[in-house]
Amino acid sequence: MKSRTKVVVIGGGIAGCSTLYHLTQEGWSDVVLVERNELTSGTTWHSAAQVTNFGMNQTMVGLKSHSIALYKELSEDPDYPINYHHCDGGIRLANTAEQMQGYHHFASMARGMDVHFEVIDAEECARRHPLISTDNLVGGLWDPLDGDIDPAQLCQALARRARKAGAEVYRNTPVVALTQHKDDTWTVHTEHGDIDCDIVVNACGYRVNEVGAMMGVHHPVASMEHQYFLTEDIPEIVEAGHRMPLLRCPISDYYCRQEKQGLLLGFYEQDCKPWGMDGIDPNFVNALCPDDLDRVTDVLEGAFARMPALMETGIRTVVNGPITYTIDGAPLVGRVPGKRNAFCIIGLRAGLGEGGGHGWLLAQQIVHGEACYDTWCLDPRRFTGHANVELTSLKAIEDYQNEFRFHFPHEHRPAGRPAKTTPLTPILAAEGAEFTVVNGWERAEYFKPTPDFHPSLSFHFDEAFDVVAKEVTAVQTGVGLAEVNGFNRIEITGKDRHAFLDRMFCGAVTKRDGRVGLGYLLNHHGMVKAEATVANIPASDRGPDRVWYGSAAAAEFHDMDWLTSHLHDDEDVQLKSLTNDQTILVLAGPKARDVMSEVSRGDWSKEAFPWLSARECFIGFAPATVMGVSFSGELAYEIHVPNASLYAAYLALRAAGEAHGMTLFGARAVESMRMEKGFLHWKSDLITEFDPFETGLDRFVKMDKPGFVGKEALMVRQSEGPRKMLACLEIDAAHAPAHPGASLMQDGAVVGTITSGNWGHRVGKNLAYAFVDPEMAADGTEMALDLLGQHVTAKVITAVQYDPDHSRMRA
Repeated sequence: MKSRTKVVVIGGGIAGCSTLYHLTQEGWSDVVLVERNELTSGTTWHSAAQVTNFGMNQTMVGLKSHSIALYKELSEDPDYPINYHHCDGGIRLANTAEQMQGYHHFASMARGMDVHFEVIDAEECARRHPLISTDNLVGGLWDPLDGDIDPAQLCQALARRARKAGAEVYRNTPVVALTQHKDDTWTVHTEHGDIDCDIVVNACGYRVNEVGAMMGVHHPVASMEHQYFLTEDIPEIVEAGHRMPLLRCPISDYYCRQEKQGLLLGFYEQDCKPWGMDGIDPNFVNALCPDDLDRVTDVLEGAFARMPALMETGIRTVVNGPITYTIDGAPLVGRVPGKRNAFCIIGLRAGLGEGGGHGWLLAQQIVHGEACYDTWCLDPRRFTGHANVELTSLKAIEDYQNEFRFHFPHEHRPAGRPAKTTPLTPILAAEGAEFTVVNGWERAEYFKPTPDFHPSLSFHFDEAFDVVAKEVTAVQTGVGLAEVNGFNRIEITGKDRHAFLDRMFCGAVTKRDGRVGLGYLLNHHGMVKAEATVANIPASDRGPDRVWYGSAAAAEFHDMDWLTSHLHDDEDVQLKSLTNDQTILVLAGPKARDVMSEVSRGDWSKEAFPWLSARECFIGFAPATVMGVSFSGELAYEIHVPNASLYAAYLALRAAGEAHGMTLFGARAVESMRMEKGFLHWKSDLITEFDPFETGLDRFVKMDKPGFVGKEALMVRQSEGPRKMLACLEIDAAHAPAHPGASLMQDGAVVGTITSGNWGHRVGKNLAYAFVDPEMAADGTEMALDLLGQHVTAKVITAVQYDPDHSRMRA
């Protein structure tokens, strides 16, 4: 066994084998995989092994397309062919018009990745799958590339190719400890000796937290028992003369695929069961849980109704084994939060079908720092301090119970809530707030007109449309108050703080005391990595000279990781997170200054406190730091308050605002207003697949700076010209917004992809942002948006539709 290597991958299931193979494909051959038992002896061996192209976003579709192409190539390898039923086709059923809306959207989204789904009616579903009944069926989504694969053969094929490229695989080699050294390298201690390495990868399936504990981390991954059975031969299948398509049924919570001349039938029962919460037997290897078919009786009845032929066949084999889940159902593939040179590829509930693509994207991150797609939907850092196994288990149960029921826009499922709150959460709830969730935080989305107000789930504009419109009008004409909790806030101190930030940002960074600036950070490929405000706060009794770095709530772990990884040993710079200590109250509207002047001592005039100013003060008697910034486009103040004083500040603002007709507003109103102002959202419009010039951020780039992270790569990209350009669009439709991922078409070809969309209530337009082909980005250019299966006109317009000279913010 080697004593030194570049990467050690721990775990020999699909996640580990795929990562090892793809590391060799990215040019790293000095890599090792260690497995405590035999390859595929965890969840992989009993996987139902379905290989679908369906995904909830373009990154997921792209990685699944890679898996399918890879698996097809492996199956055709003359030296080591594997069993892969490619292109059997698959149907996802639907029994409501709203589900069909979703399928039309997913088909539009997938088209941008050159994946072609088909939305079909009930009769066509039955024609393609003659075993099903059309009772209570509206239609379905057809995936022509759906299929299944032999899991053990797949992993052995990947390991074989990795070995041929120079990698080594050590079976029956349990890891007993991990040690990280001062230079961030690792020693992997095994029962057969130690391996020193630069990088460690946790690919340990349901044993993920056994290895996590060796690193001193806790991964939000939990396991669920999952049952399927294999039937005896079914005459209709024997006589069909062709393989049956795969079937996934959200109506009755089951799936099935052909297995020999019968079916493999799997269940997602409501009476489901977590597994391994109190530890896992070390001898649970190539093992299963006890059968428990009583749990799936209700699901089985639904399957009988949908497929009557099942009532005439017997059960040959029952399989009940653990599968892993995360808080939102998507895997954790990327850097381990808070650790250097540590990565994970865990929580793969659909591991066999997706594993080829997950290993591909992880290997790119390890070798190149980023993957070809923005991988935020997979990033382990998208969950922060609230993420634990207990919360994950609650969400896993909920996800399991809704396995084939996708999330609708503005759908907020109840399990695991509330995870993060402020002193105002119950106060706002009493005021009628409907809450959304942002990085675990309960944030007011809008304020309900009546307690029993419950909008329907739909891809169309819902019944909250007019409620949001009133909130926007109130902010535009008077004054509104909103809580923005969880905002990522990092306090930066030390004499080298400005030089450090100047190196991190691609544009000018304000250094003046009491001033606020906005800027962008790039990765080493010259792509947009982060967006942040920088506020310079002079020394006071509250602290020394310092900078407050502020960014999206979801960026809490991501941005801290990025900043700390670029600190130099000889720099006098200290970083401290204040994210969970303070909350923002946003006071916005033309009467905002009147309220501020009544609630806080000092001169709040335009001359004394102009736009982009920062000041320490008191709101009533609550200490606060106020910034003159606006995401709404109206005169606004961001009031940063310690959580201990938040309720006091809120009461003072409410009292002062009463005479001015102040109302409360929520996140949906803010989203509408930011669209009208051309303000972009991190990880919607700002992603690592595009550089700042392609994203329309030219004014925030200063190429004559001596140096900043990503400058050299950006210079090369600038010389090559843009691949895409971010454009603002007006959508010629009043019934639905443009949903992220939807395709823009011209002459039958995809020319762009929607990043965000919403109704602009102040300008009366259906707005969207999209990355489009450069020749399509000029104002006035028209193209067709595939909006829920209908082609509507999308016209490029200027990005700032409301108050383009920003006079209202500066008032």
